[in-house]
Amino acid sequence: MSELSYPQELRYTSDHEWVAVGADGTLRVGITSFAQNALGDVVYVSLPAVGDSVSAGDSCGEVESTKSVSDVFSPLDGVVTAVNGDLDTAPELVNSDPYGDGWLFDLRPSDPAAIDALMDAAAYEASVS
Repeated sequence: MSELSYPQELRYTSDHEWVAVGADGTLRVGITSFAQNALGDVVYVSLPAVGDSVSAGDSCGEVESTKSVSDVFSPLDGVVTAVNGDLDTAPELVNSDPYGDGWLFDLRPSDPAAIDALMDAAAYEASVS
């Protein structure tokens, strides 16, 4: 498992997801190192479908571990533009590389400015310590 870290360039939700803003304005979403550590070994990931409309705070998938099943929540309103198909055969990427190859899905936000309401790394780290 990766050590707990919270990259400064990302934004975070109280549901333990991270959000990275892409050059084209799409958002990449994953779960934080805190969340993957709390879950334990991830064995299955269920993601929304490309084209799905999602709403901020609503469940749009699940991460199943040897300990439990946890919902994945959308950080913002928008439309899913891509999902990480590698997780179908290698769900453990969520544990080994939560901020890289373990990403979950990409989202085109309805309101790009809404990302400003998400926590920065310092606020997220304070919320989990």
